[in-house]
Amino acid sequence: MTLYAPPEYIAYEQARRGQAEQLGVAIARIREQLDRWKAEGALRGPGPVMVGIGASHAASCAPVWALRKRGIAAWRISAGDVPVPYPLTEHRIIGVSQSGRSAETLDALASVPPERRLAVVNSAPSPITELVTDSLTLGSLRDSYASTIGYTATLAALGMLADRWDGGGIDPGWDELPAAFARFDEGIATTIDRAVGLFDGVPWADFVGSAPAVGSAEEGALLLREVARIPATAMSTRQYLHGSMESAGGGVHVVFGDRREAGLARTLLDAGNRVVFVTRQEVADEPGLAVIRLPRMPAAQRAILEAAVVQSLAGGVAQARGVPIEEFVFHADDIKVAPVRAEDA
Repeated sequence: MTLYAPPEYIAYEQARRGQAEQLGVAIARIREQLDRWKAEGALRGPGPVMVGIGASHAASCAPVWALRKRGIAAWRISAGDVPVPYPLTEHRIIGVSQSGRSAETLDALASVPPERRLAVVNSAPSPITELVTDSLTLGSLRDSYASTIGYTATLAALGMLADRWDGGGIDPGWDELPAAFARFDEGIATTIDRAVGLFDGVPWADFVGSAPAVGSAEEGALLLREVARIPATAMSTRQYLHGSMESAGGGVHVVFGDRREAGLARTLLDAGNRVVFVTRQEVADEPGLAVIRLPRMPAAQRAILEAAVVQSLAGGVAQARGVPIEEFVFHADDIKVAPVRAEDA
């Protein structure tokens, strides 16, 4: 019987503080593994289908966008929405699971031929690494319960994989990303404090993103629910504009994007709403609006900086409301395959 070590969590803020350094370790490890995958032919052929759930599904968004921008057909699918057995396909199925124990992702992978299975995981060995042809592993990084470094390192792995797929080269910006992340995270502290103030007394939040930033919106809404226990919803800009914004009022709107999203932010602000705008655009702060400016970089790298924003924001709101970050209210017993402890073997 294979023994899978039970997860060891560290405090949310501790994980946040060490995130830039751990990203550097993970990126170097990912590069070595991708070089091996390329040599073995694992990165050739039709674009991949990334299957995950929760934060792992959100992390797949920008990398899939990057693949499509290169002209490679690729998809991300929520593992809970996949019929089993998965329809027969020539595409490689990449199971994305930070824990390597996500039950839905495991079921989807198990239903496809072994030669079609790949995985991106943090924890190894794990049930998923035992099932697939090969795994891209992050190094069993110690993560917080509401994931921080596990999420950003997964994004890095998928983003670098998207760069490398079918003959592509890894963008040189990945080597500079840990330092850029550290500078950015430190530089936004004052603006994050302003943004946290916009959440004072609000009962809900909408997270809205341009197409490559939908994953950041999803991760932001998830963290606000997990960490600060505030109801939150995520969707793409275009979906939001097609009717959903009609109920705006009384909450906070966190918007990711540039030109079209600048118009959305202005529309919401003019209607008396509170807005946090995460963008490359030159937009000035004003009452009710907190602007967090991003540097120009590829979609998957930008998504990692957007993750820094939502992690800081969720942590700050939780602290302001006196919510204990390290505790969850509900515990589902069927979403993870249980680790096997030595004493149980």
